[in-house]
Amino acid sequence: MSLLEIHALKKVYSTRFGTNEVTALRNINFSVEEGEYVAVMGESGSGKTTLLNILAALDKPTGGTVLLNGKDMTKIPENDISSFRRDHLGFVFQDFNLLDTFTLEDNIYLPLVLAGMPHQKMHRRLEPIAKLLGITDLLKKYPYEVSGGQKQRAAVARALITSPDMILADEPTAALDSRSSEELLRLFSEVNNQGQTIIMVTHSTATASKAKRVLFIKDGEVYHQIYRGTDTNDQLYHKITQTLTVMMTGGDCR
Repeated sequence: MSLLEIHALKKVYSTRFGTNEVTALRNINFSVEEGEYVAVMGESGSGKTTLLNILAALDKPTGGTVLLNGKDMTKIPENDISSFRRDHLGFVFQDFNLLDTFTLEDNIYLPLVLAGMPHQKMHRRLEPIAKLLGITDLLKKYPYEVSGGQKQRAAVARALITSPDMILADEPTAALDSRSSEELLRLFSEVNNQGQTIIMVTHSTATASKAKRVLFIKDGEVYHQIYRGTDTNDQLYHKITQTLTVMMTGGDCR
């Protein structure tokens, strides 16, 4: 069984008085194996953000199932959803979502504090992660004292520290300069090579070309997907560009 299985996923939004309906997702079907690194691409309004919100258990679908390790996330009671999200999912946001009144260390510890973990155990978890991400010397600093790239590395550490089943990243390089983006993507690849599953939504072809699979969403459906195989980043970049061109001109890659 795959780590994540999506079957016949549908999401319909109704207007305030229910007079109109907008279909964000029509019939999404795909699976993700443990240890995969998947980029999700699509134009604005394609449904990719809605898909990410459902995978993050922030929204519920109108129909279909989302199985994480065989557990249907759509059936989790509202009272249990926060703890499920904290225990099984890690999040990396484009705007970092760090609290300025907390040090980087305390920001990283936050999900473990909410879970009631003893401080000594939290510290043991953080040490290897901070070393991997190169932020050991920054942990006592506050978010306003470090660069955007350093903030994002702290956000990645916060996502990793709960040992999640998968990390969900929403445009993680959007607020970073090119050098910081490259560094973050190098870290993502390193973390993925250690077995961490990553699903990343991005508009950037360069960012997507670092993933191992690229899933294209159009009009609320899976339009096409590309597997890296033995391709280099440049070769995958070229394939992504070709697919986006066909997709935007109304062609069909399927």
